[in-house]
Amino acid sequence: MIKDELKIINQLGLHARAAAKLATACNRFACSIKTGHDGKLIDAKSVMSLMLLAAGQGTMLNFEFDGDDEMKAHKQVKDLLADYFGEGQ
Repeated sequence: MIKDELKIINQLGLHARAAAKLATACNRFACSIKTGHDGKLIDAKSVMSLMLLAAGQGTMLNFEFDGDDEMKAHKQVKDLLADYFGEGQ
């Protein structure tokens, strides 16, 4: 299991388009991916669950990756967040 805390850095936070991109990225992997904050973890493969986190810019999200491809999934998610979900800011 890989656990990491990643910051939402894009200006609009985890809005609908960003949540869809994150869920799509997570669904490419067989491993379990959970995320959340304030002690609540949700399935990161669900767009609706991600949107309900209401994670704005600066929110620190806890991620848990568990399964055979957890290292690849962790890198993909980390890169997506670092790239501002492809939004440029």
